[in-house]
Amino acid sequence: MIAIGGLLFTLLCVFGGFALSGGSVSAVMNGLPFELLTICGAATGSFVMANSVHVVKATLNGLRSVVGGTRYKRDDYIDLLSLLYRLIRLLATKGTMAVESHIENPSESPIFNEHAKILRNTEVVPMICDYFRMISMDADDPHQVEDVMGRELKKTLVEKMHPVHALQGVADGLPALGIIAAVLGVIKTMTHINEPPMILGEMIGGALVGTFLGVLLAYCLVGPIAGRLKQVIEEEARYLEVIRATVVSHLHGNPPQVSIETGRKMVPNEFMPTFVSLEATLEQARLAVRS
Repeated sequence: MIAIGGLLFTLLCVFGGFALSGGSVSAVMNGLPFELLTICGAATGSFVMANSVHVVKATLNGLRSVVGGTRYKRDDYIDLLSLLYRLIRLLATKGTMAVESHIENPSESPIFNEHAKILRNTEVVPMICDYFRMISMDADDPHQVEDVMGRELKKTLVEKMHPVHALQGVADGLPALGIIAAVLGVIKTMTHINEPPMILGEMIGGALVGTFLGVLLAYCLVGPIAGRLKQVIEEEARYLEVIRATVVSHLHGNPPQVSIETGRKMVPNEFMPTFVSLEATLEQARLAVRS
C-alpha cells in the first residue's frame, strides 16, 4: 500500500504545485485523455512486441508484488528453517532411506504436510527435494553441491529479473513517446494556423501535455515500479539462499542446529527471527522427530 500512497502523494504535489502557481489544471485535463491514449497505447504495444508471453505474464504478476511486497515474512522463514531442520535431523539420525519417502512424495509426507504453505510453493518444494535427493545419491561433496546450487539460484534470479528489465525499457522509452504525442499535437495545431491566437494557444498547450505525460509516467510511475519490483525479487531470492546455506552447512558435517543457524544468518535482517524464537520452534520439531 505504501506504493499507492507514494503515487498519490506525487500526483498531488505535481498537479497541486501547478495549480497553486496559477496554472490551469483544466487545460491539462482537456488534452490528457488523447495524449494518454497515444502514449500508453504506444508503450503497451512496444512492450508486447519486445517481450515473450512468459515475460508479459510475469510482469503482470509482478505488479501485485509491487503493491503487496515480498511474499516471505518472518513466520515464513521460521517455517522453512523448521522444515529443513526436521529433514536434516532425520537424515542425520536415521539415514537417507528415512528421508527418501518424504522427498519422493512430498504431498504425502507427514513432515511436508505440517508445513502446508511451503508445500503449496511450486518453486521451493522441488528445490528442497532435488538437493536432498542428490544427498541420498551420495552427492556429499559440499563444494560441488554449493556450486550447483549457486549456479541454479543465479539462473533463477536472472530469469526473474526479465520483467524488471522490460519495465525499465518502457520507462526509458516513455519520454520519447511523449515527444511523439507532442509532435502530433503540433502537427494538428499547424493545420489550424488560421485560428485566433487564443485557440492556437490552447492547442499548443494540449500538445505539450504529451511531453509532460511522457516524463511523468517514466520517472514517477513506471521507473519506480521497476525499481520496487527489483527489490522484491532480490528479497525473495534470499528465501532460496537460506536453503542453499543450510544444505551446504550440513554437507560440511555440522550438526543440524548449526546448519539451521547458518541458514538463519541468510535471512534478511528485517525478517530474521531471533535465536531464542527459532530455538523454541525447533524444540517442537525435535519432539516431532522423536515421536
